[in-house]
Amino acid sequence: MFRFAHENYNVLSIEKSKIFYEKALGLKEGRRINGDGFTLVFLRDSETDYELELTEVHGRTEPYDIGEAEFHLAFTTPNIAEAHKKHSEMGVIVYENPAMGIYFIADPDGYWLEIVPAK
Repeated sequence: MFRFAHENYNVLSIEKSKIFYEKALGLKEGRRINGDGFTLVFLRDSETDYELELTEVHGRTEPYDIGEAEFHLAFTTPNIAEAHKKHSEMGVIVYENPAMGIYFIADPDGYWLEIVPAK
């Protein structure tokens, strides 16, 4: 059998991304790997084993081509109104679908993250 372990996003700045993910979504660094020419940081929430792996290739300055934001991670929240207010104040909302009760935010590298009310 298989179970999800992690998703990877390549980022230009681990530190900038860590600040965003902690402020916007409450994710915290669980572990870090410093390799030859790269750094990996694994972010976690406080309730699951799933990790978001951020990879910084040292010396890279060009933004990554992430296509047309057709892929994304989704996060649930028990208070969608409070989350929306927070993300609106941060200026990170990039798309809203009021009919579905969802919206998307973007991280510093342009990756989209869906915010969904908990069931």
